[in-house]
Amino acid sequence: MPTKANFFRRILIWRYKHISEKNFLFLLSLIVGLLAGLISVFVKNITFAIEAVFEKGIILSENSIYFILPIIGLFLVYLFVKYISKKYGDHAIPTILYSLSKKDGILNKKSIYFPLITAPLTVGFGGSVGLLGPAILSASAASSNLGRLLHIDRKTRSLLIAYAASGAIASIFKSPIAAIIFAVEVFSLDLTFASLLPLLIASVSSVITSYFFLGDSVLFDFHVTDKFAIKDTLFYITLGIGTGFASIYFTKIYFAITSFFNRFKSARKKLIVGGIAIGVMLFFIPPLYGEGFGFINNLMLGNDIDALGNTPLNEYLDNIWIVIALLFGITIFKAIAMTTTFAAGGTGGIIIPSLVMGSALGNVVAKVINNCGLGFNVSEANFTLVGMAGLIAGVLHAPLTAIFLIAEITGGYQLFVPLMITASMSFIINKNGLDHTIYTKELLEKGTILTQNKDKNVLTLMKLDSVIEQNFVQLHPEMSLGDMLKNGVAKSNRNLFPVTDIDNNFMGIILLDNIRSVMFDQSLYNSTTVETFMQKPPEVIYYEEDSMEKVMAKFQQSGAWNLPVIRNKKYYGFVSKSKLLTAYRRELINFTS
Repeated sequence: MPTKANFFRRILIWRYKHISEKNFLFLLSLIVGLLAGLISVFVKNITFAIEAVFEKGIILSENSIYFILPIIGLFLVYLFVKYISKKYGDHAIPTILYSLSKKDGILNKKSIYFPLITAPLTVGFGGSVGLLGPAILSASAASSNLGRLLHIDRKTRSLLIAYAASGAIASIFKSPIAAIIFAVEVFSLDLTFASLLPLLIASVSSVITSYFFLGDSVLFDFHVTDKFAIKDTLFYITLGIGTGFASIYFTKIYFAITSFFNRFKSARKKLIVGGIAIGVMLFFIPPLYGEGFGFINNLMLGNDIDALGNTPLNEYLDNIWIVIALLFGITIFKAIAMTTTFAAGGTGGIIIPSLVMGSALGNVVAKVINNCGLGFNVSEANFTLVGMAGLIAGVLHAPLTAIFLIAEITGGYQLFVPLMITASMSFIINKNGLDHTIYTKELLEKGTILTQNKDKNVLTLMKLDSVIEQNFVQLHPEMSLGDMLKNGVAKSNRNLFPVTDIDNNFMGIILLDNIRSVMFDQSLYNSTTVETFMQKPPEVIYYEEDSMEKVMAKFQQSGAWNLPVIRNKKYYGFVSKSKLLTAYRRELINFTS
């Protein structure tokens, strides 16, 4: 073991001597891109292999009881968690965002391989979620731990995570430009032109990896035949409004169902309730099964019957309004099925379900326009395509990602104008209705997420422990003035003293200025106590609750130079304004360098 450690140390020393930081970052971005590509290919192939077993009728598909498969998949995930991992995995993007802001870009090693097991079991058996989130988490965790192995700094390690996420998206969708934009929009990266180059290298190397293993096949076999017409502008605005409100519904139903399942303390109960609910939904709405790429392709090709599958209303599908109603049902229930899959213990992502929901809604809007009897005619395929962008823009608060993702994966660059119209309208409506996304709600409430605001980002990256000072002499309320001077003032170089009781509960503070006028009046040494001079601080910092942004605000509002810190209801130390501002300036320089 020491020999290996020495060998690795020599490699690191050689690297520091012979490879510049810039070139080393280029090399790392290439490696990370390849890693992300391999991970994405692996998770896709394993999942597709499981799906192929059922599609060929080897086990259950011939018997038309496919709707029980997700329950089996969730049960296998439950067994894996209970006997191997011991803990359900957190959602990918929130986990990554939290690690970037509060854990110096460090992700658990288990996050490398756990999603590669639980996600294929969930999706391969028909869980109504996507594979992108698990692929991003696994690739990001691999990159984070590679950074730790190479002893790189926090900022570079955070960039590697962004490169990995970009690579995973580029590999799964074969869309390198959208992948780069996703990293910037969702991770709120503060990038210069020079630092964009490694991001591009990672995306391209990941796409090439995907092409090498999977060939040049695309997710959506679609070619734009109906070009954008200016007369359809109002209809695309209408679609943008519809996807905007649908994205709000998507987010709210997610948290509502999650809250409902949180009432069950037992993972087994969540599995049973969730599994039954998913099975019922799949029985009546077959397209909710699995990721849903086949559903989207059929819609874009105009194969409505194939898209809807074998439903209890098959004999009525010659009525266009029944078709519209069923498609609208998919719009409503995809979010429910997705969240139920998560709540029941499944692993997956939300981006692909968003695409399915958006495609259904876009197709519904087009069909309503074409069949309302007013003589209008729009392209159902184009609206299906643009609807996906609208929902992604609203759900992720990432309009540019939505525009370029849909344009790249479908080759629909001729629809850039309607994509921009619908995506921007959806984003505006969702942003005005919700300040958060599924990814960011809890992190925003805790003040632990990076945003496009540099000032907030610097405060988020700062740690309260780094500015807490504990070299203060504590006084007790019953101490006499003489004891305070002898055992407190004489032994401290501070002009501030915390007052605590015997259990270390914080009582108040004493300023040297408060006792300066009586310090030399010996007649008061035994007759007065600390409690006589004690006062309340202008503000108190709560260690468990207050973010650095809130701490800074308390200093600004109170005008104080020192504020006490309470941890677990006990006195913990003080934060000084001078140390806080010094730490802020240091972090700002590091963040923007």
